[in-house]
Amino acid sequence: MVDWLRGLSPFLQALLATLLTWGATALGASLVFFFKRIKRSVLDGLLGFAAGVMIAASFWSLLAPSIEMARRQGRIPWLPAAAGFLLGGLFLRLIDYFLPHLHAGFEKVEGVKTNWNRTALLVLAITLHNIPEGLAVGVAFGAIGLGGGAATFGAAVALTIGMCLQNFPEGMAVSVPLRRDGLSRSKSFFWGQFSGFMEPLAGVAGVLAVSRAEALLPWAMAFAAGAMIYVVVEEVIPESQVGEHTDIATLGTMAGFVLMMILDIGLG
Repeated sequence: MVDWLRGLSPFLQALLATLLTWGATALGASLVFFFKRIKRSVLDGLLGFAAGVMIAASFWSLLAPSIEMARRQGRIPWLPAAAGFLLGGLFLRLIDYFLPHLHAGFEKVEGVKTNWNRTALLVLAITLHNIPEGLAVGVAFGAIGLGGGAATFGAAVALTIGMCLQNFPEGMAVSVPLRRDGLSRSKSFFWGQFSGFMEPLAGVAGVLAVSRAEALLPWAMAFAAGAMIYVVVEEVIPESQVGEHTDIATLGTMAGFVLMMILDIGLG
């Protein structure tokens, strides 16, 4: 199975990987068929776990390879990593500023003023999360063979697994609140899984951007890392800390970080 995947083009590898991460979002959203409510402590712990996975993936799967690639290309090692990281955060800041969205657990609508309903705003919030995640997976697969050994198939697979693990609670974080607000189970599931549709699109964009431009690799990987860290600090961690179970959320973050670190080192 692994050999078959290795034999595919980076484009197909990235597409299949991001379709899998979208599937993980759908799996999390499917819990709405079994539960109308989920304990806040459980949700906070899962959101914290997702944050830990994203933080670890940003360094081990993206920033560290970015620095190594720049060194092998004869560039200043820290420059693409630092500049790309900041550009990724700025990119998400601009989207966050203009795109109307609402985070679960909060009442204030962010972005430009709109009369869109709560359902659309909640879905857009999670959709925003999925842009850097899909981009990161696409860039990781696009980097294989171009990074001079700094990027490997195993590392890209580890990143895909990590994104699947953290997409599960994100799908649930959309569908369950919608069900609690009165939507039917089927509609809540639909919108929950739909929030992950950006991952394949962003993944394909990422792999196409770097697969034929080796010089862009360090910048693109750092860009994806910066975008993910922006999402973590701006949205995922605050959402996990709004309740009374901040300790559970914090421990979840540490657990997610350690598991993603193990996956990346073990497979990469």
